[in-house]
Amino acid sequence: MNDNIYLLSIIAVMTVATFATRAFPFVALKGKGGHPLMDYIGRYMPPAVMTILVLYSMKNVDIFNAPFGANEFIALGITTAVHLWKENSLLSIFSATAFYMAALQYGLFA
Repeated sequence: MNDNIYLLSIIAVMTVATFATRAFPFVALKGKGGHPLMDYIGRYMPPAVMTILVLYSMKNVDIFNAPFGANEFIALGITTAVHLWKENSLLSIFSATAFYMAALQYGLFA
């Protein structure tokens, strides 16, 4: 079998499996009025995941040595400000990531 076809078939199988595992709870617990468990998960899971991601990304910031985490804290501020301004998660994440990568590449606060 051609290596490219083999790799594409593996990627396709992984894509279908990932989608199925993500969609299964919503399909299985869907009913008239919705399931209370899915309502709970839908309400509290996104903020919990975002909190864990923020804490994980800030865990190795050294606030006692220069630049005192300036790149990270400014990127976090950009994420917060853009999200409050535009209410668009992707725009806020991409804008802060672009700033952070530029700050690291050009040594803005090194």
